[in-house]
Formats: sequence, C-alpha cells, structure tokens
Amino acid sequence: MGWWLDLSPSEWDAVRLSIRVSIWATVASLPLGIAVAYVLARKEFWGKAALNGLVHLPLILPPVVTGYLLLLTFGRRGPVGAFLNEHFGIVFSFRWTGAALACAVMAFPLMVRAIRLSIEAVDRRLEAAAGTLGASPLWVFATVTLPLILPGIITGMILAFAKAMGEFGATITFVSNIPGETQTLPSAIYTFTQVPGGNAGAMRLTAISIVIAMTALVASEALARRVAARLDVK
Repeated sequence: MGWWLDLSPSEWDAVRLSIRVSIWATVASLPLGIAVAYVLARKEFWGKAALNGLVHLPLILPPVVTGYLLLLTFGRRGPVGAFLNEHFGIVFSFRWTGAALACAVMAFPLMVRAIRLSIEAVDRRLEAAAGTLGASPLWVFATVTLPLILPGIITGMILAFAKAMGEFGATITFVSNIPGETQTLPSAIYTFTQVPGGNAGAMRLTAISIVIAMTALVASEALARRVAARLDVK
C-alpha cells in the first residue's frame, strides 16, 4: 500500500518544489487579491467591467498563452523583467520564482472570486454603525469587515493553493521544465509519460496530486458551509 510513497529523490524534489511554489504563489498574491476583491465588491467606477475581465482572463485564455505573455513581460528581455533584473537583480524566467509568479496569475481569479463573494455577503449596516462611532474606513475594514470575511479569505487561499499545485501550461511555457529548479508535480508527471517505463513514477505523483487536491477541496467545501451557516443565523 505504501508503493506510492516510495519516491525517488527527484520525485520528492518535485513534490517539495510544488508545495513551495504554491505556498509562495498564494501568500504573495493574497494582499492584492483582498484589495481587488474589495474594489470589485464595493466600488463603482468607469472601467470596472474591464478590471473584472482582466482579473478573470487567465481562466479563459489557454494557459500556454498566459505563460507566453508572462515570458514576454517578465523574461530577461521583457520590459518588466529587464528592469527588475537590471535594478534589483530579480529574475523570474527559468527560475522557481517564475513558477510561483505563473501559478499566482493562474490562481488569482479563484482567490478574488471567493473573497469577493464573502465581502458582498457582509451586512454593510455593521460597517456603517462602526463608522458612525468615529472609526476610520481602514479601521472599520480591519475590525469589522476582515473578521467577517475571514472564512472567505481562507477558502480563496485554499482554492488558489490547489490551483497552483496543478498548474502546468503557463508554468512550463514561462520557466520550462528544469529538474530541481522549475519541475513541479505536473511537469514531472508529464516527463514520466514521455519516457519508457515511466508509468510507475507518473502514477505515484498522480496519486499524491489527487490526495492534495481532494484535501484542499474538502477543506474549502467545509469552510463554505460554515459561511453559509453563519449567514443563515444572521
């Protein structure tokens, strides 16, 4: 029964790298995700539909296209990538940091969607009451809104993490498939399917991917039910 845990060092590297990339992708994009979700949920402005479309564009575009656009933008010769490399020594292309960036971009819509729905469900009268007591908008958000949307934030983070763990197309296009550096779980599985006798390794990594994904989805569903129960009580 433990055959699927009998991983080679390179397979463990792929698992560890995937977890590392997914955690960084989720945590690094969280502040921006909360800000964008709040703007989309509470603000009315010219171009809101365009912003909403831009946020959700990675869900619609082929992942390879997203990865290619990242390569053009954040590659060593791209406008942003060249600037970051020249002035700060930051390189994304063909590095694990680039894999984290690609995963963050692909997972960002799921995170924003979950947080936005949670913000829209908050009773604005509670925020207004805090405002009438002299609290600033930032303090109202920190003490009233943020605790109420915390389950939604956690749900968004879990969904983003699961999406990042399974990301393949954008990652392999942007940072290639370099063992020990950018070879995540999906890339390692793809590599195994391309070599003779690689079925056992592919099956092991597939089993691990399914376990991680199902765990994340079950946790997300449990949190969603908690949010629904809270709203029913109110």
